[in-house]
Amino acid sequence: MPYFDTASAAPLHPVARQALLAALDEGWADPARLYREGRRARLLLDAAREAAAEAVGCRPDELVFTSSGTTAVHAGIAGALSGRRRVGRHLALSAVEHSSVLHSAAAHEAAGGSFTEVPVERSGAVDPAAYAGALRADTALACLQSANHEVGTEQPVAEVAALCAEAGVPLLVDAAQSLGWGPVAGRWSLLTASAHKWGGPAGVGLLAVRKGVRFAPQGPAGERESGRAPGFENLPAIVAAAASLRAVRDEAAAEAVRLRALVGRIRSVVAERVGDVEVVGDPERRLPHLVTFSCLYVDGETLLHELDRHGFSVSSGSSCTSSTLEPSHVLKAMGVLSEGNVRVSLPMGTAEADVDRFLDVLPGLVAEVRERLGAPVSAPPSPAPVASLVVDALGRRCPIPVIELAKVIGEVPVGATVTVLADDEAARLDIPAWCEMREQEYVGEEPADRGSAYVVRRLS
Repeated sequence: MPYFDTASAAPLHPVARQALLAALDEGWADPARLYREGRRARLLLDAAREAAAEAVGCRPDELVFTSSGTTAVHAGIAGALSGRRRVGRHLALSAVEHSSVLHSAAAHEAAGGSFTEVPVERSGAVDPAAYAGALRADTALACLQSANHEVGTEQPVAEVAALCAEAGVPLLVDAAQSLGWGPVAGRWSLLTASAHKWGGPAGVGLLAVRKGVRFAPQGPAGERESGRAPGFENLPAIVAAAASLRAVRDEAAAEAVRLRALVGRIRSVVAERVGDVEVVGDPERRLPHLVTFSCLYVDGETLLHELDRHGFSVSSGSSCTSSTLEPSHVLKAMGVLSEGNVRVSLPMGTAEADVDRFLDVLPGLVAEVRERLGAPVSAPPSPAPVASLVVDALGRRCPIPVIELAKVIGEVPVGATVTVLADDEAARLDIPAWCEMREQEYVGEEPADRGSAYVVRRLS
């Protein structure tokens, strides 16, 4: 069964398994003790730290191991903000950061601080100039991921890091998605990552803090990991994480070329074989293994279930797959279609035949889902003499509001409007995206007794 969701968690690398089993026998003792077993454990911990630091591009004494990537993010942001509290309490971050960063920002605001979200372009990348514009005299910390976890777009970290350094603001980089492929370029100040993203065991994160960065760990003081990650080290998992990081780096160059070609094939073939689809993310400046696309008039949850039934494990940022009705904050920030969203992230070693079979199966499954939902399959009918129409889609989840809009747009003459009443949050994103795909005019959103009224003007 092809597993195509390595952006969530990569399969355990064989080297990680071997290192984990070996370390369970050799690294069970307390590395802080001076007797033989403790010294042996300390040697394993020091070797793992040196290997991880080499991969990150920092000094070993600048890196600590945490219990997860999320813990590393929370500790890194809290410690940097506290260490620079005399400068101010403002935090800058991109609008497409991982939820761990957004949750830290929300907690910071609740405690009396403030933050600014830098918008992104439709590709998912920030404009360095726009990011620089968000830096203020009281900015204590800036955050920017190295590559997006949902659409694969690489961020201009080196450019933003230079601008932050010029402004005297440390930059924290969440490198969870990219570290297995190579080090992060630029003059970053703090970096976080998570081992299960590159094939290491779950429950190991990395936090690197450059020398000279003011940092004050929060919470009760601990004696281990420079006081930045309290608790007894999970030494076998740490050893496995460091060993697998070195192993995947050795394979990364060749696999990046191969997987980039497979992803390029997915990007092109999906656009050719599946009508009404939007492939999102930067087509060039992207991770080699990840591609995301959204299918108009499709219930994302149903599509994922159908793909799973045919043997493919993929994920989605579509609001159709959640009970909250909220589209992915990443897709929302990009302003792209969210319904029928599919994220494919290929693990190292993915067979070309599996990708070909996925591309053979996908178009038929999309067509089946659309047929069940009654989506339009032909050109809209000739215009009738109707000045305007109102479509009541209240209480109906995505993609139904857009489907109902598509069904009636041809019933009004060119220049007339269709108003869609909807209380599904995804409609706020998907109706404008549909207008762009269909070359119709999105007039805007108006208040309504329930939900919102989305006005669309027919142009053709």
